[in-house]
Amino acid sequence: MAQNLDELFDVVDEQDRVTGQAPRRTVHAQGLRHRAVHLLVVDRSGRVFLQMRSLAKDLFPGAWDSSAAGHVGAGEGYDDTARRELAEELGCRPESAPQRLFKIEARAETGQEFVWVYRVDADGPFKLQADEIERGDWFTVAEIDQWLIDRPHELAPAFIFLWPKARALLRVR
Repeated sequence: MAQNLDELFDVVDEQDRVTGQAPRRTVHAQGLRHRAVHLLVVDRSGRVFLQMRSLAKDLFPGAWDSSAAGHVGAGEGYDDTARRELAEELGCRPESAPQRLFKIEARAETGQEFVWVYRVDADGPFKLQADEIERGDWFTVAEIDQWLIDRPHELAPAFIFLWPKARALLRVR
């Protein structure tokens, strides 16, 4: 299934206050500020699950990214979006709610998205949403750190930006 380029997003100002709504295609084409979430799923051994974005995505197809990520829909909140994206993309419904780690201000690296980054403790197995994710796998923090040095072109820009701060807050080896 192709992405819905008419999906409505809240457009926000520099303080993340809603100023209107616009479809995905307009928001991305005009670089309007909007909202998103990124979730980092950590297993019992401290590995982080990363996904390869679908080749059908409108932005960064085939790039490796956070465990789950998505736009906050018009009228939706960050926490509700985090739970929805986790369930939709990974088929994951953990016992405890995703934990907020930090918020990123809208910037070029995030495609003008304000982003809340979350931690989720889960071991899988996951049921990957085929129209969003090509594949996924578990990686140690050291493997991800080395990946950023050796092959950053394989990673989505927002993930490259958020990883250094996230890795410190995840408290995993």
